[in-house]
Amino acid sequence: MPICASGWRRSHQRRESVKYLGAGTIEFLLDKDKNFYFMEMNTRIQVEHPVTEFVTGVDLIKAQIEIAAGKKISKKKIQFHGHAIECRINAEDPAHDFRPCPGKITSLHFGGGPGVRIDSHIYAGYEIPPYYDSLIAKIIVHAPTRDQALAKMYHALEECIIEGIHTTIPFQQKVMKNDVFKSGEFDTSFIESL
Repeated sequence: MPICASGWRRSHQRRESVKYLGAGTIEFLLDKDKNFYFMEMNTRIQVEHPVTEFVTGVDLIKAQIEIAAGKKISKKKIQFHGHAIECRINAEDPAHDFRPCPGKITSLHFGGGPGVRIDSHIYAGYEIPPYYDSLIAKIIVHAPTRDQALAKMYHALEECIIEGIHTTIPFQQKVMKNDVFKSGEFDTSFIESL
């Protein structure tokens, strides 16, 4: 889950007790009754940070640099707008238990448009090595409602062409079209059941 703005503020206020000064991320689970369950706090920006940036309008990388330079965090209340979804595109084969799929990308095209962000380092001709994390791109979308964000993500995935290797895109498209996922009424066993 993305960073909770109130969690960000709380960690700043309590930094004296843990001797921490900086922008970090707090991971938590949220149950059906909106109870938060703390998982961990990381003293770094995490891969999901664009979700928070989309819904808050706060540039977390800029904030992290400013804090490191001694600038105070603004006390203004952070406003949340719309819904954001991020899909990590991995060089993995979902049809074979998400087996890593190193190799050469022979063709590449990312879709785009308003409310679509692509974070990646790959290009046509890029050779994915077998030694590192299989993450090759992130597609992040933002829309006024959850249903609109789901539709936008499905279409962004549909427009994405990565040839020469297997990716998690077909699996993610299946998730975006799944009625249980679309309802928002699922738990941590969802992926196994899919």
